[in-house]
Amino acid sequence: MKPFTAFTAFEGSKRIAAGPLHEVAMKAKGAMEAGASEPVFIYDDATGRVIDIDMRQFDAPVVTVADEPVDEPRGRGRPKLGVVAREITLLPRHWDWLATQPGGASVAIRKLVEEARRNSGAKDRLRAAHEAAYHFMSAMAGNFPGFEEASRALFANDRRRFAELIAAWPEDVRDHVVKLAFSDLEPEAA
Repeated sequence: MKPFTAFTAFEGSKRIAAGPLHEVAMKAKGAMEAGASEPVFIYDDATGRVIDIDMRQFDAPVVTVADEPVDEPRGRGRPKLGVVAREITLLPRHWDWLATQPGGASVAIRKLVEEARRNSGAKDRLRAAHEAAYHFMSAMAGNFPGFEEASRALFANDRRRFAELIAAWPEDVRDHVVKLAFSDLEPEAA
């Protein structure tokens, strides 16, 4: 799934803002200062989870300045290329096989990881989208009628049944959960 840079704010079950964090936070803060009649929450669209932010930092537009690079001791791997050394645990037969591969163990493992990413990309995106939708649903609709059945339909990827089960939910909640669950997927995956 492509990474979201969007956030969505709700006042109760009404969507009040969507977009970059700063814009959404400013609108959410405005709703709270205007005496919102229901709780206001901001959700990270990438995860479907509520984020906790200090609204005091959103009094005026925020300007960020890149920090100066810090000289850190050079670690193992090739940091300039983004290569990071970490430990993995394998059985002896795995190490034996890796030792026979051209380029050594690191090259073979990188190739295996890339192949797995290519082969499971759509499945991984579907899983991540459904998890984000579920986190949002749990927070916003956990007490709504049909929540349990809708959750089952979501993870079964039964889009038709899912739509039927959430049809009576508030429009903004329903639309947002569908967006999280299905909008970023290829047509065949949805």
